[in-house]
Amino acid sequence: MVTIRDIAHAAGVSPMTVSNVLNKRPHVADATREKVLEAIDRLDYRVNVAARNLRRGRTHTIGLAVPEIDRPYYGQLAAAVIAEGARHDLHVVIEQTGRERESELNALALSRVRMYDGLILSAVGLGGEDRDLLRVDFPVVILGERIFQGPVDHVAMSNVDGARAAVAHLIERGARRIAVLHGPLPENGDVDVSTLRHAGYRQALEDAGIPYDPKLTVALDEFTPRRGAEAVTSLVADGIEFDGVFCVTDYVALGVLRGLADAGRRVPDDVKVIGFDDVEFSRHLVPSLSSVDPDHELMARTAVDLLIARIADDAHEAVEVLSPFRVVARESTG
Repeated sequence: MVTIRDIAHAAGVSPMTVSNVLNKRPHVADATREKVLEAIDRLDYRVNVAARNLRRGRTHTIGLAVPEIDRPYYGQLAAAVIAEGARHDLHVVIEQTGRERESELNALALSRVRMYDGLILSAVGLGGEDRDLLRVDFPVVILGERIFQGPVDHVAMSNVDGARAAVAHLIERGARRIAVLHGPLPENGDVDVSTLRHAGYRQALEDAGIPYDPKLTVALDEFTPRRGAEAVTSLVADGIEFDGVFCVTDYVALGVLRGLADAGRRVPDDVKVIGFDDVEFSRHLVPSLSSVDPDHELMARTAVDLLIARIADDAHEAVEVLSPFRVVARESTG
């Protein structure tokens, strides 16, 4: 059976564009619309009427699109969403977007074809300039930091305040030369988890009257234990003094603890370490990892509740919810 993906490939456009043409939405160039219609005719595509009618019915299935299924944070988030969905007799189908913008757009475009009642999308590839692409005609809730003041409901972490509290915790425990490990900071002014948590880091230093040292800021190309270990190994090898490390995620902090141990630095005596996300393994490490708990269960419950409300009444105004947090002190900060 010919699919929207087949039509998109034949016409050289995205599945979202094909969906826009099929649903007769505006803002599609005439030339593009003609290419799509020609591909539809050539491939003899037939609209799945049953799927189209699902707007008035229910499948009791929702989609959850996450960047990486194998990351502890997203695994814990998925489990929480599944549990919340079960409370409402909803099945949850999980798909992976690989942190790619096009894959996130495909998740939006194909959700109707996959017969979801609605979609929860953890967006990291989409940016503020993609805001209008979220104006789809089915229920969507966004998780993440990259879409603000958009046309759909949005649940986000308290990234700035959470990071600020994490670094303040290190300062309270005596750290003064605090390294921060996060992703590259966008130069176009876009907002993502790294920019927000770096802003919180800077604010905590300013609050304590500690000067900012750019040599203590390390940009990672991926949030993995290996990159965390390599980062602190490089800091030590370069002779850069530091007595604290704030990690963008607990997954990165896992590697930081390994790297410090390999370098002969004791945690927390020589270096204090704190992460972000408070995933399950953090409390079982040696030493156990201090972290920022963004309340995964509350985020999942809020996202599912918003999606259910959107499914029941698509007319309500889009809302933005900022999840509360708490700093969980463990052995890695003394």
